Amino acid sequence: MPVTRIGLVGPLPPPYGGMANQTRQLANLLAQEGVHVDLVQTNAAYQPAWAGKIKGLRAAARLLPYLYRLWRSAGQVQLFHIMANSGWSWHLFAAPAIRIARIRKIPVIVNYRGGEAEIFFQKSFSWVKPSLDMADAITVPSGFLEAIFAQRGYTARIVPNIIDLSRFSARSVEQGQGSGDFPHIVVTRNLEAIYDNATAIRAFALVKKNCPNARLTVAGAGPEKPMLENLVNELGVRDCVQFAGRIDNDAIAALYQRADMMINASLVDNMPISILEALASGVPVVSTDAGGIPYLVEDGKTALLVPQKDPVAMADAMLRILHNSDLYAKLRANGLVSLERYTWGSVKKQLFAVYQQALEDQQHTHG
Repeated sequence: MPVTRIGLVGPLPPPYGGMANQTRQLANLLAQEGVHVDLVQTNAAYQPAWAGKIKGLRAAARLLPYLYRLWRSAGQVQLFHIMANSGWSWHLFAAPAIRIARIRKIPVIVNYRGGEAEIFFQKSFSWVKPSLDMADAITVPSGFLEAIFAQRGYTARIVPNIIDLSRFSARSVEQGQGSGDFPHIVVTRNLEAIYDNATAIRAFALVKKNCPNARLTVAGAGPEKPMLENLVNELGVRDCVQFAGRIDNDAIAALYQRADMMINASLVDNMPISILEALASGVPVVSTDAGGIPYLVEDGKTALLVPQKDPVAMADAMLRILHNSDLYAKLRANGLVSLERYTWGSVKKQLFAVYQQALEDQQHTHG
């Protein structure tokens, strides 16, 4: 049975986050393959708009229209592909979609992502398990999440995140290292506690002592911004740190074009698209070894990995790259080569195999 109609359940930008970007990108790529995609948006605007301003009405104003769209979509498509995450996102959006798919007797693929899976499962697995048991297939973007599901007796298939290489291009090494403002270092994570941007800023301040022309751009928004601005002032690097706020996909690509290095200090992570985007732009990466990141890049080959909450180790790794042109070039070249498995041409074969198997299993079951 050919795959022609899919219900894709997930968030859309804005805000421009990893799962929202992946949802929109997947919808567009499936459509290019001739698949009709019925997109059920989990973060749609409140209807009516004023209801979103009233605390008691917010959940109902979003949930009821969402349930209606799920029910309608399930009657028109062959299967559901659900972009799922940890926390309340699972309970409010993924679980209802799974149950409606079961009631309407269509296969459901749970595409689970998010670096906080282990913490979430420890706290809430008794609530998550009944819904997971209803899924026809579980896909995850990394071996990190595959192992977490295996520990609880579930087989998850790895279908990597997709990187659109057409959006990114690598400039020559000379364009960066020969310029007067080299190095330009970037952070492209939201300003939230789990991304520990304070450690990244402390590492930058240490590098600044060795590289007087160094500057840092922090592209992201979030509740930690006031604290991070105070930290920048305390460290005496206010004149060379720019908080760019949340920027869209086109601006991210342009930022990487002006970058010499990307640093990532996250404490919890799965398979950050930001690292793939940096690699696709020929920008060397220094990152913590949190969560699934060691499954994404290889230390010393495609990136340099350091322990969490260790600004000295991060600064040392940054300086190793900046002072060693051979290492700089090696990381760039290896990073670009490593991206082949994340292209649509590679990923779509794995994804359509999951779809096809789910449809065939359903056909045999209901024969």
